[in-house]
Amino acid sequence: MKYKIAEDARPQITLLLIATLITIALWFIPFADYLVYPIRLFVTFIHEGGHALAAVLTGGSVQSLTVSPDSSGLVKAYSSSALATLIFSSAGYLSATAYGVLLLVLIRWNVSPGKVLFGSGVFVALLTAVFGLFAPVLHVFSGDISFAATAFTVLSGAVLTAGLIAAARYASLKWANFLVGFLAVQCLLNAVFDLKNLFVISATTDAHNDAMNMAAVTGLPAGMWILIWIGISILMISIGLRVYAVSRKGKQYDLPFED
Repeated sequence: MKYKIAEDARPQITLLLIATLITIALWFIPFADYLVYPIRLFVTFIHEGGHALAAVLTGGSVQSLTVSPDSSGLVKAYSSSALATLIFSSAGYLSATAYGVLLLVLIRWNVSPGKVLFGSGVFVALLTAVFGLFAPVLHVFSGDISFAATAFTVLSGAVLTAGLIAAARYASLKWANFLVGFLAVQCLLNAVFDLKNLFVISATTDAHNDAMNMAAVTGLPAGMWILIWIGISILMISIGLRVYAVSRKGKQYDLPFED
C-alpha cells in the first residue's frame, strides 16, 4: 500500500515537520528548556484547566488551580461522585492532547492563526481569573491556599495571555502560523512524554498522582491507567494527523492513504 499526502495538505505538513524537528532538537541543547519555558507553562495551564473544567462539568467545585515555577501544576477540587473522580483524574493529560489535536485541525482548516492565538490567550486568561484567582479567594477560609502559588499562577497566566494576544496582533502570518504549529507539537509531545514520566514515577515511588486516584476508585493498577491514557492519546493524535493530511476537497481520490 502506498501512502500519499493530499496535495493541498503539503504546506501544513511541512510546517508541522519543522515545528517537530525544532522541538526534538531543543531536547539536546543545554539549557534549551529556558527557551520553551513559557510554552511549557502554557501546556501546564491546558492540563490543569482540563481538570478544573472536568470538575465543574461533573457537578463538583474547584478550590484552586495553581501552576508552579517548575512547570508542575495542581487543581484542588471537590468531586460529586466516583464517576466524576474518574473523569476529573483523566482530564489533565487527555486535555493537553486534545488541545494539540484541535490546533492541528484549526491549522488544516485554514483558520486565521491570529484568531487561534487570540483565542488561546483568552482561554488562559479565563482559567487564570476564574480558577487561579477567584476560586482561591472564595475558598481562602475553607482550605489550605498557598498565596505564593496563587501569585505565580496569576502572574504567569497574565504574561502568557499578553504574549499570545500580542503575537496574534503583531506577528506576521508566517510566524503566527509557525507559533500555532509549535504550540500544537508541544501540547502533543509533552502530553505523551509526561505520561511516560508518570509511568516511571508510579512504578518507582509512592508519590500521589492522577493515576493513583484512578487506582483508588477502580482497583485497577495505576500503571494500567497510564497505559490506557497513552493509548487514547495516541489514538487522538492519529485521528488528528489524518484530518491534518486529508484533502478538503471531499473526493475519494484525495484521501491520503489510498491504494
